[in-house]
Amino acid sequence: MGAQLHGGRLVADHLADEGVDALFTLTGGHISAIYDGCKDRGIRVIDVRHEQAAAHAADAYGRLTHRPGVAAVTAGPGVTDAVTGVTNAYYANAPMVLLGGRNPLSLEGMGALQDAPQLELLRPVTKRVDTVLETRRLREVLDASFRAALSPRMGPAYVDLPMDVLMTPVDTGHLAVSGGQRATAPPGPDPDAVAAVATLLADAEHPVVLCGSGTYWARASQELDTLVTTAQLPVYVNGMARGILPSDHANLLALTRRHALRKADVVVALGIDFDFRVGYGRPPTVRDDVTVVHVDPQPDRIGHNRPVAHGIVSDVRSFLSALLSHEDVLGRSGPSPWLDELTAEEQRRRADRDDAARSDASPVHPLRFAAEVARWAERDAIVIGDGGDIVAHTAARVRVDHPGHWMDPGPFGCLGVGAPFALAARHVHPDTQVLVVYGDGSFGFNAFELESAARQGLPFVGVIGNDGAWGEMKAFHERVYGADGMVAQDLTQEVAYEDVAIALGGYGERVERPEEIGPALDRAAASGVPAIVNVLIDRGFRRESAAAYGA
Repeated sequence: MGAQLHGGRLVADHLADEGVDALFTLTGGHISAIYDGCKDRGIRVIDVRHEQAAAHAADAYGRLTHRPGVAAVTAGPGVTDAVTGVTNAYYANAPMVLLGGRNPLSLEGMGALQDAPQLELLRPVTKRVDTVLETRRLREVLDASFRAALSPRMGPAYVDLPMDVLMTPVDTGHLAVSGGQRATAPPGPDPDAVAAVATLLADAEHPVVLCGSGTYWARASQELDTLVTTAQLPVYVNGMARGILPSDHANLLALTRRHALRKADVVVALGIDFDFRVGYGRPPTVRDDVTVVHVDPQPDRIGHNRPVAHGIVSDVRSFLSALLSHEDVLGRSGPSPWLDELTAEEQRRRADRDDAARSDASPVHPLRFAAEVARWAERDAIVIGDGGDIVAHTAARVRVDHPGHWMDPGPFGCLGVGAPFALAARHVHPDTQVLVVYGDGSFGFNAFELESAARQGLPFVGVIGNDGAWGEMKAFHERVYGADGMVAQDLTQEVAYEDVAIALGGYGERVERPEEIGPALDRAAASGVPAIVNVLIDRGFRRESAAAYGA
């Protein structure tokens, strides 16, 4: 006979064995047994004020640790509130597991409180959904869910946990077998295809490497560095690949991507989607006649939206390791004229941008805001972007020197990730600076999580670029329909967001001049509590963008 443990303790045992040390949640009776189990196993329970925030925090935990983040929510509205956060993780390929409470199986179909078709709601935006029907099989189901979350491409899984299953004690000697059901090696590339790519790169005059989030998930930083240095290749990154190379790496470029792609003869796309971020891989962003090599562990993502010459089903790190065995073919002994050309153009564009960022105007010019925030952030800071235009400006300036140290919603474009991501970042990296760059619109989505952060000792600094509007959407509406009769696009700069932070147990300041931004951020960081610096920026500045309508 084994020990008698209830289902909530079995959940906690499984989380601990998976290396998960935090559970993000909003309390509910359906899932109370899980809290009891976490207390016994020493797993930190971080509770929030909205289930969407719990899911966002689990998403961020997965991105930062490469282990599934876990959120637990109660039945019915708890699960439906979390769906948006799960969907964001799904499109970002972030590993996470959502545990959803469910009414006792004995009440199935009777119209119990908070009943909902939870599996059907989560199925389209997860890699796996399941219900635990017996307590003794609980860990077996969780193991399958974690396996799904971690298999390429990674993403969220959902588990329905009926209340009676969680509360029922079971003899541990009668548990279903779990563990050891994982792949022991990532998918590797075909050797002939790798050799062909090596020859292609050796013969290319204008090669370009595009790195997407798959490069980050594969932990391919060292292999990428060696390849691009050996072959003198220019590199452009997006998504979670920011930081995959240090910001001052000689081969890493940012401002010349459009120029490079229009002249490229070979494009090597590593773990990247040909979506709106790269013009769908089609003209005018990418020419039809360019030779494309697309590497991804998920076969049906290869060649999506455009034809490719070599579609290689492989983990990015495995592909790069294999490609480096052809160093004698693709290595360059001297500087590349192509890389020199792009570097010179990059420097010219950076100088133009820097000139625009020297404005002393008040309210603050958005480019000056971005420059001041970038200047303040430490080199190893975790910077979280939660907004539209102001985040785009700041992302172009902030140095990212470590993989995973820039986080934004990802391709789903979900506002409100700022504070929840910061909660996870502060837990995972307690000694690292955590900075959230907000728009004034996005701040409102999950502002109450400042209270969660203050109450649980998880401080971070947030800086708001406040233009008193839904800036990106306002520019789009104005461009399409004209400035007269503007509807649903304006907010106000009069709201004291800094006082909201103070009321919720944090620190706040309002800033109207550019030279005041850095000192205010210093005081915010020194406060030791969640802090907001509310910076009034120029309402009239417009950034040209197509993201609003996906062109």
